Amino acid sequence: MIPLQRLRDDPEAVREGARLKGEEAPIDEILELDVRSRRLRTDVETMRAEQRRASADMRGAPTPEQRSTLGDLKQRIQVAETEMTALEARRDDLLLYVPNPPHPSVPEGRDETDNVVVRTWGTPAEFDFEPRTHYEIGEALGIFDFERAAKISGARFAVLRGDGARLQRALSTFFLDVATTEHGYTEVAPPYLVRRSAMVGAAQLPKFEDDAYKTDDGLFLIPTAEVPVTNLYRDEILDGTLLPIAHVALTPCWRREAGAAGKDTRGYIRMHQFDKVEMVRFTTPDGSLDELELLTGHAEALLQRLGLAYRVLLMCSGDMGFAQWKKYDVEAWVPGMQRWLEVSSCSTFGDFQARRAQIRYRAAPGDRPQYVHTLNGSGLPAGRILDAVLETFQQADGSVLVPSVLQPYMGGLQRLG
Repeated sequence: MIPLQRLRDDPEAVREGARLKGEEAPIDEILELDVRSRRLRTDVETMRAEQRRASADMRGAPTPEQRSTLGDLKQRIQVAETEMTALEARRDDLLLYVPNPPHPSVPEGRDETDNVVVRTWGTPAEFDFEPRTHYEIGEALGIFDFERAAKISGARFAVLRGDGARLQRALSTFFLDVATTEHGYTEVAPPYLVRRSAMVGAAQLPKFEDDAYKTDDGLFLIPTAEVPVTNLYRDEILDGTLLPIAHVALTPCWRREAGAAGKDTRGYIRMHQFDKVEMVRFTTPDGSLDELELLTGHAEALLQRLGLAYRVLLMCSGDMGFAQWKKYDVEAWVPGMQRWLEVSSCSTFGDFQARRAQIRYRAAPGDRPQYVHTLNGSGLPAGRILDAVLETFQQADGSVLVPSVLQPYMGGLQRLG
């Protein structure tokens, strides 16, 4: 969330940040409500001072005139306070719709065509036969069952069978093992249902409510482990000597994909339910950008160990999202579909999420609390990496080689076929 004082001091900078992201921001309405509420607060303070003076002037039992004056002041104060509270509530609600202005190092642009490729790794797989898509491979091997999934749940769901289900589980376990034993993350197993306040804290609400699944009792199915893990420390003041804090979590994720009609309707890509390993970091403001490079490197390391060609893009202002301060996308090459497929988004939010969730730290005893900076990144989505593995390591006979790092998790199995 943007600090109100920042908006008061430099509304044009915040307005420009919204423009760079292609977002509508109710800045004028917020400022108008703020002026009105502050004026009312001044009026209330003036009337309270008058009320105190009137009370002090009374000697003995109040006269009818004094009672009338005090009663009138009390009523006017109550009316003003009620209006002031309503104005402040509306103002604070609208603040949730103001996007996080991008960091100065983010390139200006409108859409994905303006993103900048900062590095590539590996050589895209080439074949002496016509490569097939992951869904063609998976259906031939009997590891995908989209028809029965549709019968159970509808479109954009999948059933994995046999070695397909085992391979996805192997990927998730491999990601967690590397994160916890090599990259310094502490694993957490969070709840899959969260309160509205947690969704707001992670900046998923109110902006993306149409994409969320909500229960009848007001809880939300998590769209990513980012939501519960970021909110682990909501309303807390952390010991600054413990920063950075790094957590990793494997969870199912649920998204309506309300804004993705017609996108990736075939295959195992844009599903309503999917499994993902998420990395979340909490750090000090001066370490935020370095932590982003570290986080992105952790996602890249997993792709390198799997032997998947990929590229890293620095996202332009118009394609980086509502809450991100700076963001990298990591895309793996999927030769059957002949495209780059996003498999990780690594972002720093600055203090944008921390202000919503009230996550602060104290650098030293007695120091004034400051807001932490939060970061997260996919490390990695099991389903999309499964797609990349199937397409990259497919063989002419229809089988698929299992990457060597996954074979211990597959009971030594070297080939799907």
